[in-house]
Amino acid sequence: MAKRIVIISLLTCFIVDASGFAFSKQTPVVYCKSDQENGNCQSDVPIYVNRLDSAESALPYNYDKFDFCRIQDYEFPVENFGQFMLGERIRPSPYKAIFLEEKKCRVVCKKSYEKGKQDEQKLQFIRNAILKNYQQHLIVDKMPIPWCYATETGSNFCSQGFPVGCYVTKDGRKNGACVISAKFQDPDTYYVFNHVDIVITYQSGEGEEWGSKIGITGGRIVGARLTPKSIKHQAEFGSDPCSSDDVMGVKDRLDDNLDIVYSYSISFEESNSTKWLSRWDYISYELSNAKIQWFSTMNSFIIVVFLGGMLALVLLRTLRRCGAQVISMDDPESIPKHFRWMLVHEDVFRAPRCGMLLSVFLGSGAHVGIVAFLTLLLACLGHITPANPGSLATYPMVLFVCLGTPAGYVSSHFYKMFGGKRWIENALLTSLLCPGIVFALCSILNVVLWIHDSSGAIPFMTWATFPIPWLLVTTPLVFLGAHLGFKCCAFEQTMRTGGTPREIPKQRCVTRPVIGLLIGGILPFGSIIIQLFFTLRSIWSHQMYSTFEFPMLVFVLLVITCAEITIMLCYFHLLAEDYRWVWRSFLTSGFTAFYVFAYCVHYYFNKLAITGAASIVIYFGVSVIMAFVFFLFTGKAGTRLEAAGVLQEPSASCRAGGSWGRSSVQSSTPPPRQ
Repeated sequence: MAKRIVIISLLTCFIVDASGFAFSKQTPVVYCKSDQENGNCQSDVPIYVNRLDSAESALPYNYDKFDFCRIQDYEFPVENFGQFMLGERIRPSPYKAIFLEEKKCRVVCKKSYEKGKQDEQKLQFIRNAILKNYQQHLIVDKMPIPWCYATETGSNFCSQGFPVGCYVTKDGRKNGACVISAKFQDPDTYYVFNHVDIVITYQSGEGEEWGSKIGITGGRIVGARLTPKSIKHQAEFGSDPCSSDDVMGVKDRLDDNLDIVYSYSISFEESNSTKWLSRWDYISYELSNAKIQWFSTMNSFIIVVFLGGMLALVLLRTLRRCGAQVISMDDPESIPKHFRWMLVHEDVFRAPRCGMLLSVFLGSGAHVGIVAFLTLLLACLGHITPANPGSLATYPMVLFVCLGTPAGYVSSHFYKMFGGKRWIENALLTSLLCPGIVFALCSILNVVLWIHDSSGAIPFMTWATFPIPWLLVTTPLVFLGAHLGFKCCAFEQTMRTGGTPREIPKQRCVTRPVIGLLIGGILPFGSIIIQLFFTLRSIWSHQMYSTFEFPMLVFVLLVITCAEITIMLCYFHLLAEDYRWVWRSFLTSGFTAFYVFAYCVHYYFNKLAITGAASIVIYFGVSVIMAFVFFLFTGKAGTRLEAAGVLQEPSASCRAGGSWGRSSVQSSTPPPRQ
């Protein structure tokens, strides 16, 4: 079964990789002066704006939602599917740049506000954005323009965007970016960043092979940075309207008419030390966290080695004693405690309750695991990078749609092993139940975003079309996999199950189900806790994630950890004569999801400053979806290897010593415990 799943998965990965290679590959754009413009280069350097977001709110907003300067009658840039799903809305900015043409304090527009309800609402929306530290994002040559500044510790920090403004509280405490200048000092004042200094760095074509081909003095953009400023312009037009030292402050109440003038400056710098292919290096913030990432990986590796050593010790001890001791089944009370798993050798083959539901969960878990593995594999191959925006959402969705066959195969195979006969119903539930739960939760979150007019909301008609590929592509593939899995030979029982289930003795504290679940989930969670922190920080603090090699290693170690801890706990439960291993094996490693959700709650209260009912609903809604996906994946990761070990004939390892299946076993059906 595993071989067929691997072949199908790798074939799908190859098809997706081949079809997406041209999409992920970017072509350099050569820029030149306006008087040298031809078919090989262009002089216009377009600057775009993206949606505004905040680390203190889960509601992103379109640029046009704010009363900023904008272009009328413009054509919308085309976002790819992944960008659209992530809520990115790219629009042309009012800033105009010509290659190697410097602009100093160019006025874009003036926004006037008069005392009245309509203007007050526009201004209040900007005030609220300042309070929640919303960030503007500019894009040039498909690269974000970061704002880099020195922190209090002396280190240099780069943010992907720059704030709308900053606020000084009534007691004079500076919030946000107000700490960067002593000019922001008036209490209860909102300061608007209405000016940006943009510096564009380019690589000259002189001495380069691509430069000699175009035959002109041109360049490629390899970087950019900006500095936001708050300026109270003295004159809209003049020699230097930005020469004023006053800052643009807005009070909490509009007592008089107010004018806000927006302006910008653009300059160019030549830097031949940075090549076009390596221009994203200065934005890859994860490189500075390499030591922490290595610590996370070593932490996971130590857990795997520790559990592997314990498991090997237990198995070797059991096999050695199994071959050296003769066991009589006529007197169960005389059997040593380390051989009491033999008493349940018939009952382990009993079909679990709700076997249909368990098989559906196992198939969906296999689906999630394969999609996650291939996504990380494509990321390690360089197809999911910041240079390919939206790819982190595009590839998983395409893989999910195309990999329905392994889900149906795994689900029907286990369902047949449990003695099920209704494979069509099993395939239908596999294709609809778990994806339907996630889709319903996402629909609720989308309604919340739609009510608040957020750019993250997907239009209703577009959202209604999403189930079409799911129903027309994934569901038939699930049925195909279910047909193959149900047709395949299921596990052949080596022992006949007795008619009466064996009575399970009273369990000690350590072998009770709740204790087993708590122990089984904590070690896999401990192996991913640091990677989970970086993932949550990337999602809610809007930071780029570009080093996928570490998550790939942790992913593999997580699968091994889930399998080891599940096998270990299953062995102890069988020693306690508790044969209900099927559901328990799934829930033992699947309980990692409980710790994942608990950590999300901890992260919210200790690392985030998200406020507002809608943002809270979105945060915990996403956390529930994340925990549910972890539940399916980790549960499947632990169940498969345990099933391979438990359902093998116990006598296979003891025939050499003659203790099981030969004369040493006097009775194959022990009497039930009274």
